[in-house]
Amino acid sequence: MAVFDTPEEAFGVLRPICVQLTKTQTVENVEQLQAQLQAVSDSALQQLQQYILFPLRFALKTPGPKRERLIQSVVECLTFVLSSTCVKEQELLRELFSELSACLYSPNSQKPATVSEELKLAVIQGLSTLMHSAYGDIVVTFYEPSMLPRLGFAVSLLLGLAEQEKSKQIKIAALKCLQVLLLQCECDDHPRSLDELEQKQLGDLFAAFLPGISTALTRVITGDFKQGHTIVVCSLKIFYRTVGFIMADEQLRRISTVQEKPAVEHQVAKLMVHREADWVKSTGDKLTILLKKIIEGVSVHPHWKVRLELVELVEVLLLKCTQSLVESAGPLLKALVGLLNDESPDVQARCHKVLRHFADQKVVVGNRAFADILAEHLHSLATSLPRLMNSQDDQGKFSTLSLLLGYLRLLGPKVNFVLNSVAHLQRLSKALIQVLELDVADIKIVEERRWNSDHLSTSPKTSASRPWSQIQRRYFRFFTDERVFLLLRQVCQLLGFYGNLYLLVDHFLELYHESVVYRKQAAMVLNELVVGAAGLEVENLHEKHIKTSPEELSEIVTSILEEYTSQENWHLVTCVEAEEMGEELTMQQSGLQAITSGSSTCQVTSFPAFSKPSPTICSMNSNIWQICIQLEGIGHFAHALGADFRLLLMSALYPVLEKAGDQTLLISQAATSAMMDICLACGYDSLQHLINQNSDYLVNGISLNLRHLSLHPHTPKVLEVMLRNSDASLLPLVADVVQDVLDTLDQFYDKRATSFVGVLHALLAALAQWFPDTGDLGQPQAQSVGEKGSHSSPRPAALEKGLEKSTTAEDIEQFLLNYLKEKDVADGNVSDFDNEEEEQSDPPTVDENDTVPDVEPPRPVQIQIAADVMERCIHLLSDKNLKIRLKVLEVLDLCVVVLQSHKNQLLPLAHRTWPSLVHRLTNDDPLAVLRAFKVLRTLGGKCGDFLRSRFCKDVLPKLAGSLVTQATVSARAGPVYSHTLAFKLQLAVLQGLGPLCEKLDLGEGDLNKVADACLIYLSAKQPVKLQEAARRVFLHLMKVDPDSTWFLLNELYCPEQLTPPHPSLHPVQLRGAVGQQNPYTANVLLLLQELQ
Repeated sequence: MAVFDTPEEAFGVLRPICVQLTKTQTVENVEQLQAQLQAVSDSALQQLQQYILFPLRFALKTPGPKRERLIQSVVECLTFVLSSTCVKEQELLRELFSELSACLYSPNSQKPATVSEELKLAVIQGLSTLMHSAYGDIVVTFYEPSMLPRLGFAVSLLLGLAEQEKSKQIKIAALKCLQVLLLQCECDDHPRSLDELEQKQLGDLFAAFLPGISTALTRVITGDFKQGHTIVVCSLKIFYRTVGFIMADEQLRRISTVQEKPAVEHQVAKLMVHREADWVKSTGDKLTILLKKIIEGVSVHPHWKVRLELVELVEVLLLKCTQSLVESAGPLLKALVGLLNDESPDVQARCHKVLRHFADQKVVVGNRAFADILAEHLHSLATSLPRLMNSQDDQGKFSTLSLLLGYLRLLGPKVNFVLNSVAHLQRLSKALIQVLELDVADIKIVEERRWNSDHLSTSPKTSASRPWSQIQRRYFRFFTDERVFLLLRQVCQLLGFYGNLYLLVDHFLELYHESVVYRKQAAMVLNELVVGAAGLEVENLHEKHIKTSPEELSEIVTSILEEYTSQENWHLVTCVEAEEMGEELTMQQSGLQAITSGSSTCQVTSFPAFSKPSPTICSMNSNIWQICIQLEGIGHFAHALGADFRLLLMSALYPVLEKAGDQTLLISQAATSAMMDICLACGYDSLQHLINQNSDYLVNGISLNLRHLSLHPHTPKVLEVMLRNSDASLLPLVADVVQDVLDTLDQFYDKRATSFVGVLHALLAALAQWFPDTGDLGQPQAQSVGEKGSHSSPRPAALEKGLEKSTTAEDIEQFLLNYLKEKDVADGNVSDFDNEEEEQSDPPTVDENDTVPDVEPPRPVQIQIAADVMERCIHLLSDKNLKIRLKVLEVLDLCVVVLQSHKNQLLPLAHRTWPSLVHRLTNDDPLAVLRAFKVLRTLGGKCGDFLRSRFCKDVLPKLAGSLVTQATVSARAGPVYSHTLAFKLQLAVLQGLGPLCEKLDLGEGDLNKVADACLIYLSAKQPVKLQEAARRVFLHLMKVDPDSTWFLLNELYCPEQLTPPHPSLHPVQLRGAVGQQNPYTANVLLLLQELQ
């Protein structure tokens, strides 16, 4: 609360100080006055305003040199008074304005006086406060022609300070004061809005300052970046507001052709500007030069707020000065479109908003001159585009393409004026084709293979989070920045949206046919044209533009689809396959050729070089990318047409499925992605649903193509993909086709075995999944119907009984008799007398109701198929191609799994398979041995006793011998040995032997062979994984014969002295010395603990 509220009280206090200051102008007196002014209320101060201002103004006008510190104090005190009061007299406002401006007047120079920065800042703030304190209409009357010289001086003074001062604070203060002086202040205290006449008068007055303001501000704007973004932003704001006010079309329309003579002195009248047509044309041309400089500097300014202000400049000038600055429209629009893809999201958003505003106001389309300028710029850019794309770096390409994209957005439907020119369309297309050229030299493209056989996808919903337009990562020859590719896609989409689609598609299809070099790029452009035509990712700035109709789009897509899936464009060489090149895939093994070789090393040499001329890596990579791009296009077409794409499924789905089964990873991924896109577009729940709903047509196509396999060699892949991604409901449909496949395999087994074996693998894997065995799969020893006797391990049962009650002599005798009898049976020493006894003791029971006992019930379809496939596998097991043998072994394994519940079919086939399987186990490549051993384990689990004697006679001795031989190698080997094929073979045999011994219920002699072969692997010198596998073997042996196993382990290492349970019994001395450590100690102790 002020101390002095009334003028009388305030006058009494202030009078002595004012008198003193008038007499003696000192800093102390000024400061004393300002201190007293703090205690006076604003209302009292307003009434005493002129009285208080008199000594301060007198101090400024006193002739003679004055100290800067005094002037600064006077100006600061004056500013304080003006900030608390209003100037209500026009003359006072003018005089104060002149007196404050004169404080920085330098009579010897046009520049501001060389005074302290503090004084300059005080004067600037004083001028700003003075203009704010002007009351009501006084401000408008202040800007009269008679004030032109004083205003001109103040403007030039402020511009000089903004341009030449080093202090950032003074620069900003001068620019803000200039804003106030030019009535651009944004504060709430600013006067009311001006009417048309006042605007015209001010425009005529400010026009005299336009050359000085525009040139000085241009120098500030294009100055060093280090001056700070605030100064540049403020300068830009003053520039476009001043130019937008003086050159506004609305004002210039009201300017008369004859200049009115103002009632001012002749010298002042000469300063006045008449804004007639010639002046507007001349000024517009000069401003265009300045604007080009500003745009060139500001568009690359590092600070986003400066670039954002440039967008504001473009908007204001293009909206207000469309006629007066018509020559500047080109650079201004170029600046705007160049910032469309700015790295700052704020600048991007503002650009899009301005473009949308321009479209609403029809700034470009509704203005013939602007549209012509843009079309001319697009012509020019299209002409130079190939050269620019070839010579610029990534950033340059990004800027150029941003410009092209902006022109297309602004022109909208009028882009056809450019496209209708053959020369410019060729230029534009050649530039796109050139810059989109892919780098196909990377060997990884053709090298990456699809080895797994998993489902493509269970549901397209898994790709819902993936944008449908997301595509495979590509590497281009002429750029590496992903943003450039994104811009190229947007350019093509806009061309498709606004351009004549028939014209563009025809043109790029011509390029597609013209050369293999152009084909991939043309396909990429065609894909994006269709996406754009559908309006999927296009921001339409022109509401009246009519999109391509669905019928037209469907016709165009159909023609492109036919081109893509034609024989010459779809079935390209993407890899050098053995069966196609007539080469045998062999691996020269100098080491462990089979498990019986006994060699101590396992070496794999490289594949032999192909003797026939083969495609180059680059050509195969190029073909791979072409197929991927075409597959991607099919996915895009599906999204573009939506549910209408269902009509094209007949021609599109079969080729896509064919590529989904391709061994090249990129192609398989692209096809899978295309199928997901089709599912989403056509409303299918999953890939399985898609295949099932269209299976009748697919199966028909497969059946027809199998009859002409030489013309359609990839047919089996379609069936393979269908089987991998469907369910049991497909089986009735494909049963006949499977028979066709088997018949064709019989015919072409020497030429097309690889592809057919892949189909058989998919078929059996599907059958195993669709029809799992409902029996107890945990009991692989279950006997088939009609098998006599049971070898289901009676010894552990007898042992358990012996533990439950005290053993009598009769029990022991019976146990030994049973044991000897089973030993004879296991060895195959069964007399005819015993067989007769068994037959007499077990007379067969005949069901009276069974009238036809010899007729087998009809076999299920899957069992019949599995049996037929297993029949073929028996013959193919001896194929000379290792790749085929490996695949056949996998199929054989699945056949056993499918047939496990039908022993009457499985056992005869197993009997016929055995010789070939033994040959694979004992005399083949180590890879085949590994796979064959896996089949042996499966057979052992499913066939049980049927294989016991065969296994013991044909395989076990050689397995045991191989393990013993390789044990010495593995004991001496280093850590790298675990990566060799020999190690993997050892590990597989050890891991499989235990379960086999248990499932086949081997006799004592054979168990001893296994134990002897595996004992050495309990040594601590062996690799850890082999030790673990050997321990697992002994764990299985414990289940079969725990006593013998316990004895064998104690022979190796005896952890404690064995004491007889009765003094009459002799002490037992085992070879394993008590307490004496050896390499087997740790593993033996672990096993004995398990046994206890």
